[in-house]
Amino acid sequence: MNKERLGDPTKLGNANAMAHAASQLLYRAAAANIVPLSGDEHSNLGWDVASRSFQTRALNDAGTIVELSLSPLVLNIGGDKLPLETVSIETAISLLDAKLAALGLKSASSAPIPYDLPANVMSLQIFEAVDGLDALAAWYDLAASTLNQFARDLGDITPGPSEVRCWPHHFDIATYVSLEAGDAEEARGIGIGLSPGDGSYAEPYFYVNPWPSVAPEKLPAPVTPGHWHTEGFVGSVATGSEIMSLQDVSAGSSMFVQRSFDVGRKLLGF
Repeated sequence: MNKERLGDPTKLGNANAMAHAASQLLYRAAAANIVPLSGDEHSNLGWDVASRSFQTRALNDAGTIVELSLSPLVLNIGGDKLPLETVSIETAISLLDAKLAALGLKSASSAPIPYDLPANVMSLQIFEAVDGLDALAAWYDLAASTLNQFARDLGDITPGPSEVRCWPHHFDIATYVSLEAGDAEEARGIGIGLSPGDGSYAEPYFYVNPWPSVAPEKLPAPVTPGHWHTEGFVGSVATGSEIMSLQDVSAGSSMFVQRSFDVGRKLLGF
């Protein structure tokens, strides 16, 4: 990964909000047309590195999906492209509904958003070509490549890692490694992912969070180039700025994730 592609991670707030808002179109299309799965997994999104786009799961037996590329900001459904730049969110939903109806699918507008979104996402009225969308896509490329390779390397762990997916609610891309079977509230596991920026950090950041949560006083020295985060959640975190301090961001991100995971396993007794 060329560091220049990642841009300045501290200046991606507008791009993050724009992309987060656009991803809700995919959420609504999926929620309206896919039989619900536990944990809302039917509505989460894949990131395709080749096309640099978010993708829903198949909406019907024909395998129809809705895709969202970030740079340029374009919706793709059934091979038809819908450029979103300068289009109002209300108009985008109407256009998406029309394309879904033409394919015999339920309207996205029939599936309301059941969760709260950040204020800067909720306040958006029109999709725009803001600076940073290309760099934000590069961060998702880095995260998807890092996390998918990490998950493939965990063949010795059962139940093991979940799919690497993006969750439209918080807009993070992640996998959850179950270290043991059992009730999700009690069974030990580790969440590994990348947030594009949120209330904790105004820039992308990798996180590795052991579960059940570890008491802060029991934490060892942090994994380079990151630090321990202890407010709201306890986890090993490397911000975009910290990742950019590395000479090789791809190798360094993979090393940070793997070493943080190893530390998390020890903290949980594995």
